[in-house]
Amino acid sequence: MNADQPAVSMVPTSPKQGTAPTLRIRALMLGERINASSLEIGTLVSSTPAAFRVHAGLAAIFRYGVVVLIGLLPSEEKVLVDNLKSRVTGELSPYEEEIAQVQLCNDEAAETIQPGGPICLAKFSDDRLLLVADALAKSTSLARDERRVAAVFDVIEPFARELAEGGRTPRRRKGILQLIGNALLVQQRVAGRVAVAEKPDVLWEKPELDRLYSRLEDEYELKERLDTLERKLTAVSETANALTDIIDTQRSLRLEIAVVVLIVIEVAIGCFQIWSGTH
Repeated sequence: MNADQPAVSMVPTSPKQGTAPTLRIRALMLGERINASSLEIGTLVSSTPAAFRVHAGLAAIFRYGVVVLIGLLPSEEKVLVDNLKSRVTGELSPYEEEIAQVQLCNDEAAETIQPGGPICLAKFSDDRLLLVADALAKSTSLARDERRVAAVFDVIEPFARELAEGGRTPRRRKGILQLIGNALLVQQRVAGRVAVAEKPDVLWEKPELDRLYSRLEDEYELKERLDTLERKLTAVSETANALTDIIDTQRSLRLEIAVVVLIVIEVAIGCFQIWSGTH
């Protein structure tokens, strides 16, 4: 099918006469990863990401755990998600979710994105819908990672406050190492799997859609959110490493004190034995 042909049946969400055709796009983060290899849920539209025509709509599956459902009925969405569960690694409960509306506008020059409003597309073509799906999937994944990093900050804050107010360091070195591990997992996910900064493959074949994708990036603040997330991850890693170093230093000091005490005790015993032998 030609990518410039309508990808789905356009059914307005509003019954009013004269209303532009509108589609609902729903992004669900099901887990840490989705294995889409050899998946057959409809007619293949794209391989990167794996996108299929399902009923009157589209389903785009991203390997970093997000499925984007375009123009599907709620019952159709449920069936598709249930079919994907066996392919999900690290399933989330509840799912992370974002919803957008795309509306048909008059011409390509009129493609705009109103803040908080529908995304206006010149055509409901596969290429355009996949660009919207890519941006929405990245936004959904970022929302999950932002929440995870915020949770890490909530754990670090009491540690830092205890150090600032009482000069005492946390004794739970294991907990700090877990913080570092969580930060590394988010870093690996953002840089390796999600690749927020990378543009979708469809733009290599359709460079004329670059302006539309730039508008989508601005609407969902993908670059700004990525920069903020990376700064927070750096702060988490530096703070956790600093706390770990302090704890290790204190443990080394306690060990040295224990060794000195043992030496003093051994010397004292030796002196006592010598003194006892002379009397």
